[in-house]
Amino acid sequence: MALTHTPSGQVVSILPLGDRLAQATSSAILKAGQLEVMRVVLLAGKSMREHHTPGEATVQCLEGTVEFKAGGDMHLLRAGDLVHLQPRALHALTAVEDASLLVTLCLAPG
Repeated sequence: MALTHTPSGQVVSILPLGDRLAQATSSAILKAGQLEVMRVVLLAGKSMREHHTPGEATVQCLEGTVEFKAGGDMHLLRAGDLVHLQPRALHALTAVEDASLLVTLCLAPG
């Protein structure tokens, strides 16, 4: 079954999930020709292993705290923090607290 993505021009809330966070799952918000946006939910202690994206990416913490590793450095991302990644930059994430992140991927070759 194909995922339903948000149509062009439709408003989508990316507000923190709050009390619903523990029951939420990661979800695609939109996928277009050059852009993909998703909400990633990581519960405390859960990780996304080291990986890379083919194009540029941004990761914005909407709520919670996430340990973000990239380029040999580790940073804590908290609500309101944003990080930019160059194409093919290796990175990994581990939730320190239940967290949700807004991830934007550039799908076009850089």
